[in-house]
Amino acid sequence: MPSAVSPSQGSPAVFAVLRFGRFALMGSVAVLVLVAGVWASWGTAQHVMMTKGRERGTVEVAGCGGGECRGPFRPLSAGARARGEVVFEHSVAVVEGETYTVVVKPGSDDVVRSGPAGVLYAWVPLGGALLLASVVVAGGLGRTRWGWVLAGSGVALLTAAFVAV
Repeated sequence: MPSAVSPSQGSPAVFAVLRFGRFALMGSVAVLVLVAGVWASWGTAQHVMMTKGRERGTVEVAGCGGGECRGPFRPLSAGARARGEVVFEHSVAVVEGETYTVVVKPGSDDVVRSGPAGVLYAWVPLGGALLLASVVVAGGLGRTRWGWVLAGSGVALLTAAFVAV
């Protein structure tokens, strides 16, 4: 009589398929989270990092309210024009009366901070995605070292942004 395989023993082929499925699914989730972090960051980072041909200048913050700050724009680059008022996102690091270097988003009166602080601040969503992906990589994929590398990178990016801004 053939020996029956109990449910607790299982077949090695089934375990291999399940292991591959878990690896594929968790790997896809980790990649999706990282791509979403880059996508969310790139909307601002492209203006801060690729400033050639863009209007650069300074803004003296006249007032903040409703999640945004406003102030007059003074050009620093050739081809930039002065504006009576530009708008940029209000963050905890923006103080009324202070002057910040900014880059104007093409075709609008919206500006983003430039310089090292602006670059780091633009990549904050990626820092959060790195932290989230580290949990997926360490827990879902069982790659603890890679999880720590991702978590360390996310913490370093967020800390650097916090210090710079």
